Amino acid sequence: MSAAGPTLSLVPPATSPAIAPERPCWGAYESWVVNEAGRKLRPGVYWHGFKRAAADDDCEESARPIVDDWLATPMTVIARTTNSDDGSEGRLLRLLTDSGYKEWIIPMEVFGGSGEDARRALFGMGAIIAPRKRGQFMEYLLEQRPAQTITTTARPGWHVSGAFVLPHRTIGSDTVRYQAGARSLNLYSTSGTLEQWKAEVAAKCAGNPVLTLAIGCALAGPLLTLVGVVGGGVHLVGDSSSGKSLAQLVGSSVWGDPGVFAASWDMSKGGLEIEASSRNDTILPLDEIKRADPKQVQAMAYSLANGQGKGTMTREREGRPKLTWRLLALSSGERSLSEHAAISGNAAHAGAELRMVDVNAGTRTHRAFDQLHGLEGADFHRLLTVAVGRQHGHLGPEFVERLLTADDRPGLLQDFAKLRAQFVEDNAQAGRVADRFAVIALAGEMAIAYGLLPWAAGDALADCQLLYGEWLSRVGSGNAEDRQILAGVLDFIDKHGSSRFSDVDEATLDAKVFNRAGYWELIGSKRLYLFHKSALVEAAHGYGISRIVKALEGAGALVGRDTDRKTKNYRLPGGGQSRLYVIDPATMDGEVTGA
Repeated sequence: MSAAGPTLSLVPPATSPAIAPERPCWGAYESWVVNEAGRKLRPGVYWHGFKRAAADDDCEESARPIVDDWLATPMTVIARTTNSDDGSEGRLLRLLTDSGYKEWIIPMEVFGGSGEDARRALFGMGAIIAPRKRGQFMEYLLEQRPAQTITTTARPGWHVSGAFVLPHRTIGSDTVRYQAGARSLNLYSTSGTLEQWKAEVAAKCAGNPVLTLAIGCALAGPLLTLVGVVGGGVHLVGDSSSGKSLAQLVGSSVWGDPGVFAASWDMSKGGLEIEASSRNDTILPLDEIKRADPKQVQAMAYSLANGQGKGTMTREREGRPKLTWRLLALSSGERSLSEHAAISGNAAHAGAELRMVDVNAGTRTHRAFDQLHGLEGADFHRLLTVAVGRQHGHLGPEFVERLLTADDRPGLLQDFAKLRAQFVEDNAQAGRVADRFAVIALAGEMAIAYGLLPWAAGDALADCQLLYGEWLSRVGSGNAEDRQILAGVLDFIDKHGSSRFSDVDEATLDAKVFNRAGYWELIGSKRLYLFHKSALVEAAHGYGISRIVKALEGAGALVGRDTDRKTKNYRLPGGGQSRLYVIDPATMDGEVTGA
């Protein structure tokens, strides 16, 4: 039984509700009450019983002296919980502390031990439990049989029920709750109002493709699953202090406090998985790629896009559920991902670059910005930095609420297809990047239509098309792996053309060439390079010879061969002969630069 009260008071009121518990029983009261004997009981959880009878006392139970043992601050079990992630059960507690009402889901597994961890968590939330009644308090919780049953999940974002779950709010359902530890960091906090955020932040982002992209990335998270676009990210590249970090703060403000929501590349791969899963269906801002381990950064990019963590095991050697997520990452750095990976000597993987697409955030009209709205660069940066610290956390949840209220999910695939058709691509790899820019544009245009962004219709699409076009003009058309192979071969020739190659028509072998990669021959004024197989594999590090040959043939760079062969037989200086790959570097320049 309980009596509702707005606050917890240690001072008894002049009149308090009277209770007549059916002893022995439990009781929970949120305000002062008076028992059958007229005694005032302070708010809390009680055991209503009788004093223990003496051995020679044969009086009836109703005549025995009563006892009311105070166990803890007011706390009730309001629902039984079932976790949809792993099927485990728990109980939803509602407690009243000096700082107000709080809710917490206690896992049933804690009752298999002493319950110390659960009580410690409750103390951390402001509850007080009588030191000598801790076992009895756990018994009270265990014996409660609430009628209501709710579903819980430890994963934010879309739930199988169709609801969108956040730590302190579930959009679209009253029977699904987020379950987390009592000390979990609240990433999705709010401050100010949406209208203030629109006026102070979003309005200043208009005309700035990098900033509108950041907001679009944040809003695109909930759409990825609905339109079937895989995760990945965009990587803002520019010199230090160009405005990249500000774009990340703006994107973070869509869901929470930028100072808490934004993350850094300075973490392990396992840490990245935890950060990504805690932001599922939203956005993961990752500042300063130079702080990432160069040996791991490409694997981390693949992991982010694939949306699945590494499998681990419990002490009992049972498989622990993998962390999963789907989101867009908003990365930044002075170097591209491939340039940072090259520091460790690792070959750049075209696939990793496609999963984290470079965006120019350093050489625009005002470094990362195109429009300062009449302000100086430093003042513009400072104004937005202060604004997102005061106004944040409203746009993302409101966007999802409008999406569910308007029941727009069934038509999203058609809407996405219309926008996607406006991003031209000539191969599957560019198509993946086009998908990403298109879903970002879709999110922005939807938010404009909902009245959540103070931009003109078409602005988000135009900005995404601009940035996509810039990317396409930098990388050129064709296959990304082909471009990478050709660039590797050209770079090898630039570095070693004079030191590891010599004229194949010389009568004697050039003894000054060490670690020979091959030879060269002059055909008119053109110099062709004749590669040994091992040198060609070295030049295009990370690829097999058949894949390298395919790229060279596609570029028209493999220019000499014998019938039915990829190679040509040469008589070598000093005697002997060898089959060599004949390459014309002049044919590869346009393929690599995209010209």
